[in-house]
Amino acid sequence: MKSNTLSAEQIRELAATLKERFEKNRNRHASLRWEEVWNKVSSDPHKITSLYHMEQTEGQPDVIGYDEKKSEYLFCDCAPESPKGRRSVCYDHQALESRKEHKPKHSATAMAAEMGIALLTEAEYQQLQQLGEFDLKTSSWLHTPEDIRSRGGAIFGDKRFGRTFIYHNGAESYYAARGFRGILRV
Repeated sequence: MKSNTLSAEQIRELAATLKERFEKNRNRHASLRWEEVWNKVSSDPHKITSLYHMEQTEGQPDVIGYDEKKSEYLFCDCAPESPKGRRSVCYDHQALESRKEHKPKHSATAMAAEMGIALLTEAEYQQLQQLGEFDLKTSSWLHTPEDIRSRGGAIFGDKRFGRTFIYHNGAESYYAARGFRGILRV
C-alpha cells in the first residue's frame, strides 16, 4: 500500500460510503451516532487513509463498537467473506521468507502494517461473528500468540455449520480463500 494523500473528492466518497454502511447496519452500533464517529475520524488523516485502504481492498469497514476506556471507535472489515484484495497471503514476513518456492506476493501482518491496521485477535473475531455471518466460504488469519508463532504456526478463523471455529496452520501456508480482516481504532 502506498501512503498517499487523498483528494478531497476521495475523502467525500469514502465518508458517503462509510455513512451509508453505518446507517444500513445499525445492529453493529445501535447506540452510536455517525456525526460523532466521523468528527473523530476526520480529525486524523492517517486514520482516513487506513479506512480508504480497507475499502479499496474490499473489506467494507464499519463500526463494530466503542471502547469507552480508550475513547476509541472500532472499525472492522465487515465484508461477508475475507476481503478479496487481501487473500492468498501467508501470515508474516518470516513465513514469507521461509518459503523456498511458490511464494505469495505478500504477508498478512506486513500488509496490515502498511495499511495502518491490526489483524483481529481471536476475541475480536469472536465479537465480530456475534454481529453477523462472516467467512462462511473463506477464512481469515488472526493475530497469533507468540507461543504458537514461535513454533511455526499461525491461527485463523471461519464460520461453518452455524459455529465459529479457530484453527491453526503453518504460518507459511496461503490459500486463495484465506485473507485477513483488520481492525482500526479511531
